[in-house]
Amino acid sequence: MVSEETTRTTTPPTEQQPPAATAAPREAGAHREPRTAATRAWATRLVVVGIVLSALNLRPAITSLGALLEEVRDGLGMSGSVAGLLTSVPPLCFAVFGVMAPRLARRFGPAAVVCAGMAAIAAGLVIRPYAGNTVAFLAASALALMGIAVSNVLMPVIVKRWFPDRVGSMTGLYSMALALGTSTAAAVTVPMTDALGGWKPGLAVWALLAAVAVLPWLPLLRDRDRDRGAASAVRPAASQEPGKAAYDTSREESVRATAAQEEQAPALRITRSRTAWALAVFFGLQATAAYITMGWMAQIFRDAGVAAGTAGLLLAVTMVMGVPLAFVIPRLATRLPHQGPIVLALGVCGLAGYAGLYLAPAGGAWAWAVLLGISNCAFPLALTMVGMRARTGPGVAQLSAFAQSTGYLISIPGPLLVGVLYQSSGGWGLPIALMTALMIPQMLVGWVAGRNRTVEEEAAR
Repeated sequence: MVSEETTRTTTPPTEQQPPAATAAPREAGAHREPRTAATRAWATRLVVVGIVLSALNLRPAITSLGALLEEVRDGLGMSGSVAGLLTSVPPLCFAVFGVMAPRLARRFGPAAVVCAGMAAIAAGLVIRPYAGNTVAFLAASALALMGIAVSNVLMPVIVKRWFPDRVGSMTGLYSMALALGTSTAAAVTVPMTDALGGWKPGLAVWALLAAVAVLPWLPLLRDRDRDRGAASAVRPAASQEPGKAAYDTSREESVRATAAQEEQAPALRITRSRTAWALAVFFGLQATAAYITMGWMAQIFRDAGVAAGTAGLLLAVTMVMGVPLAFVIPRLATRLPHQGPIVLALGVCGLAGYAGLYLAPAGGAWAWAVLLGISNCAFPLALTMVGMRARTGPGVAQLSAFAQSTGYLISIPGPLLVGVLYQSSGGWGLPIALMTALMIPQMLVGWVAGRNRTVEEEAAR
């Protein structure tokens, strides 16, 4: 070993001769190695583009409708109770359809399912404005939300399999894209509606973004093994030292074999894991806070005397806070052995924001919007912990489906209950008290979910 390193150091590269035993295989495969390396690098770039574009499409179907809800109600003759039901349809669909994602991923591969999800979003968004009646509008919305649900669940899976050593940064990237899509749809839907001449094209135009998101996944459908994560663990041949091709070929075969064994592994008894339950409840409570914020915060400011335009801008500020922090928080979380301190910090920001809304909603409106925006970054933290609390791709898929489906079920009553309390009490004291009360258990279960455990360990006990 020492003599080999000495020879490699002292002999000029042009005079170095490969060992006879390895010369023939290298010569025979020389024309394939650069092509393989280029193919892997090209596929990895496609996955990154696909993740970003897909994340941009995970919320516009919801926030664009919220911006035009009054116009949609008038156009379809929708009753107030049905319009109120619309606010609970997204988490319901996420819970129901998200359960299907792991099984679909095992059958077709995660990339194929996300590709189909983007196509479903595009189809649902282009159909629903022109559906003609409330039932068809809800059905088309459910189609789009089904695509969002399966993609929600599989984003952590794709990140874990393609970028196992960069879970934090890649989760931050798509969380940032998700926050950007959310805030952009909320901010520009009304101006686009005015420019396009009606609420129908104003809603349908978001189908174009979903259609574009289909494209990066199409070339990846031809190589399901690479989609399952084999390529991400192998260095490109161009960066390898001479004489290591055989080693890396066997390494790639080993990784592929491991991926195949993972797919054949029995499903975990996920409900036996305390970490899985803690993460599911944490996900549900942070989703409850987020949907309450998106649905009611602007109204709280307006009732306090803030102008309607300013109230909308304050909501946009809250949403925009997730863009930079959604990239920073996951990277920080992966460097800590316990994510509980981040959970507590975000919870304290939420408690301070709710206190401000109660004591001086108009006087410190901008500060409260910023604090609640920081608190809402519990969402990218939850996604990051999904990738960290399981060791394998199938484990991440099961945990993601369980945590998100259960969590979204938990979040369904929250926005409706806030509305009931607001109407019955005639003010925001009781609703804000409810929001504050829910933040305490969110911090507690988030601390438990942040422990350095895996669901495979707990489910095997």
